[in-house]
Amino acid sequence: MCGPRLKHTAYNINYHFVWCPKSRHSVLDEIEQSLETSSRDVCGEYNYEMPSLHISPDHVHLFISAHPKHSPSGITRKIKRITDRAMWQQHESFLENYFWGGGFWDESYYVGTAGEVSSQTIEQYIRRTEHV
Repeated sequence: MCGPRLKHTAYNINYHFVWCPKSRHSVLDEIEQSLETSSRDVCGEYNYEMPSLHISPDHVHLFISAHPKHSPSGITRKIKRITDRAMWQQHESFLENYFWGGGFWDESYYVGTAGEVSSQTIEQYIRRTEHV
């Protein structure tokens, strides 16, 4: 089953991202609503589909589908940079109690891929087509 389609491209590229605030401060529950809104706005602006978002006090889980032209590192960079700026604009007096020198996202992140078929299914398909 394919995901979204464009004129010359059909794709099903799904990413599971996880990232945390610096020093893993448990602050996200205080800004959850505006962080969710900002995250959804960024995804809409860059045409990333976000079927799932979960904000815990000290980390965020995002499940995103994106066109192959968008690299996982680029997606992460955009979302973290834009949400960081928006949260500082909206919650500066709160965030300055935890973070000095601006920025509140840690540099590191986790990304994993997910699709509708397993690696084993793809390998079997490729082996079958080799003999046609």
